[in-house]
Amino acid sequence: MEAWRPPPDDETANGSGFVGEARRRLVLWLRYLGMARLLGASLSTMLIVGLAWLLLRQPAPPVEDGMAYATTSTPAASSRSATPGSPSTPSTAVITVHVAGRVQRPGVYDLPSSSRVIDAVNMAGGAVFGADADAINLAAPVVDGQRVYVPAVGEVVVSEPSGADGVVAGPRFPIDINTATVVDLDRLPGVGPATAEAIVRHRDEQGRFASVDGLLDVPGIGEAKLEAIRGLVSV
Repeated sequence: MEAWRPPPDDETANGSGFVGEARRRLVLWLRYLGMARLLGASLSTMLIVGLAWLLLRQPAPPVEDGMAYATTSTPAASSRSATPGSPSTPSTAVITVHVAGRVQRPGVYDLPSSSRVIDAVNMAGGAVFGADADAINLAAPVVDGQRVYVPAVGEVVVSEPSGADGVVAGPRFPIDINTATVVDLDRLPGVGPATAEAIVRHRDEQGRFASVDGLLDVPGIGEAKLEAIRGLVSV
């Protein structure tokens, strides 16, 4: 007769209790989900983990923080800076020029040293009607102390020996009021064509002027105008 043995329980038949139960549940879970659901769940989990890593990680410092910034100085600016012992750039010099003749405002003007005759004429208001601007070289440079004279059309003048190239000068002062023409007298400051004609008419009617003060007898000339031209006329 065989000896009695106890019947096998569930744990003995299916392996150890916990491991067997876990294995059974895993098999049932895999069967329920299927392979497609399992792969989808895995991809979703990986996607969530990746997004969380991107949001929570510390950003790297920007590239600009490690770059050296270029200086704002330019080569042109550097070349203008003075160095010890080097001469500094001189400022624009100013010259004084006398503009006379057929211009709007004859007188003495200050101009940059690089000016031309045309600049001096324009400074005096430009040529007036009847001026012969083609008789002078408007492109000639002017120098300090020069006299630029704009003649009238048909006027015959000679160039001053010291004048710049092409710059025509009027008759030298003082002007002899007993021999001067209307054009000559018109060059006097404050004496226009009408007054110049009055001087010539008075001389033709009354004879030669005995002195410069005789101009006071000419209509249009008073004490102030005479004093303004006294040093520019003679008899």
